[in-house]
Amino acid sequence: MFILKRQDVEITGIQHPKTGQQVPVLKYQGQTFRLISVFNANQAEEARAFWRDLTDNRGKACVLLEEPDRYSVWGKVRLEQIGEDPAASGAAAVPFFTQASLLLLQAVYFDIEDLLGNRQAGAFEKEIAKVFQQWKFPQATSPQEILDLLERDPLEGSQQVPPWQEHHLNTLLQELYRLGKEYFGNPNFVERAIDALQDLPDGEREQFIDWMNQSPLGQMWATT
Repeated sequence: MFILKRQDVEITGIQHPKTGQQVPVLKYQGQTFRLISVFNANQAEEARAFWRDLTDNRGKACVLLEEPDRYSVWGKVRLEQIGEDPAASGAAAVPFFTQASLLLLQAVYFDIEDLLGNRQAGAFEKEIAKVFQQWKFPQATSPQEILDLLERDPLEGSQQVPPWQEHHLNTLLQELYRLGKEYFGNPNFVERAIDALQDLPDGEREQFIDWMNQSPLGQMWATT
């Protein structure tokens, strides 16, 4: 649909009427868009490919916002839909999608700890904390919350998954892949991390991988 610059648009947050959470909203020429996915500054090609796939192949009305430090894809939504359509409202992602993302996060973290040592694991913990802070992940602020996300079994019955939205999961998995390559120097960690998804029931694992394959995540994490 459109490729826009930051000065072309207005970005605000509106409160979701049911959850009370702030939903990021982009306004352009009287139209309203909700955040779908965020990409790093060095992921221009992936961002454009994802945007073209949504607009050309899936018929979605989307805009690609180009900023100096990131790219983001936004999908058109009517304001009255906020609170009615879970996919358009900023509602939390499917819980087992969040659990699967946490399994990948922990797999990379433990891999760094086992192969590179405690000092590198501590550095990774600080890096991932910056990601949570920059992109305002709910329930991922305090050191204890971050430690729980890195170490507590997300499949444990008493463990409540954070109410992250799909754009949070997209951002986490993109940043996790980037950090993994930085720490290991290559993408060989991916295969070991993907093995962690075997802890999920078959149906949930397949749905999560299908979801990843609908974006550049599938290529990053070698799920295709």
